[in-house]
Amino acid sequence: MARHRTGTVIALLSALALAAGCGSDNAVRGGQAIPVPENLECFDGTVSGSGSSAQELAMQVWIAGFQTACDDSRIYYDAIGSGGGRSQFIDGAVDFAGSDAAMDEGELEEARQRCGSEVIHLPAYVVPIAVAFNLEGVDELNLTPATLARLFSGDITRWNDPAVAETNPDVDLPDLPVIPVSRSDESGTTENFTSYLASAAGREWPHEPDGQWPFPPVEAGQGNSGVAQAIRGGQGTIGYLEASHAEGMTTARIGQDGEFVALSPDSAAQIVAVSPRRPGGGPHDHALALDYTATGTDAYPIVLVSYEIACLAYDEEAEAEGVRAFLGYLLSDEGQQAASEESGSAPLTPQLRDELLASVEAIGVR
Repeated sequence: MARHRTGTVIALLSALALAAGCGSDNAVRGGQAIPVPENLECFDGTVSGSGSSAQELAMQVWIAGFQTACDDSRIYYDAIGSGGGRSQFIDGAVDFAGSDAAMDEGELEEARQRCGSEVIHLPAYVVPIAVAFNLEGVDELNLTPATLARLFSGDITRWNDPAVAETNPDVDLPDLPVIPVSRSDESGTTENFTSYLASAAGREWPHEPDGQWPFPPVEAGQGNSGVAQAIRGGQGTIGYLEASHAEGMTTARIGQDGEFVALSPDSAAQIVAVSPRRPGGGPHDHALALDYTATGTDAYPIVLVSYEIACLAYDEEAEAEGVRAFLGYLLSDEGQQAASEESGSAPLTPQLRDELLASVEAIGVR
């Protein structure tokens, strides 16, 4: 296996050989320096993946960095959506899948038959979900999950409601209507946001987690960029969106019991670090049971966790080698920092990263 020994490479993302999938509403910001580890493991051949569009921008960065450092490596990723990626992986059409949700038991059984081995989930891409608002004269807001649920469900209709004022005693809240903004399209962001509310808000959010908003919206936007536009364009608006789209917007601190945490990549990474693995997986499977109610930590609790899904064993050594090399890069400190700088994702904690890299190293042949 070839090794690359330069710590940083320059890559023009516009020249990236990336299979086109359903579009992301993120825009690549142009050429940039992309860090790669010393002694990066290269491979000769092709690796293919498909799935999550939330990962698309990060994938562009990872692929650009890896392929610039490794001339004989070719990596393709088709951002067709998480469900499509899982289906293609099960069918053997791609080497790995990107997914904003872990496989359910039925999918896992099919994937194990495809792999002839265990299937592993690697939480490689963690994105904070911002709660952004537009209230003239208000530049900070503390919200509990119960209050957040009531704002989005329409139970709280005015911004100076006592429930909002209780956690914001020093804020001059205006007597304006609350205009919640949700997604008009089915979305992994919506599924993760409603998962948080279902877990943390108790009886104030009686709806099951779902990628589709559970009731007719007051106002809705297509994609994260549409939600951002709607929030910016109104007064009294509040919405949820991936953090990379909330740049320049005012975002709420989220918490309870008097402990409120501001959104940041580091605080979002903490909720992953304190969450246990989902029961029933093998020693190298890292599907998470996110603990949205963790208290006494500096964890920002509303996150989208996107996985790379791979076989623990492949038919051919060349296939295993390519998957090991690429997934090892995107999980490396350099790979995580590259994605964070481009997309605002939360770099993994060193301890979790080391655990995931050990599982990548365990990928072999049958």
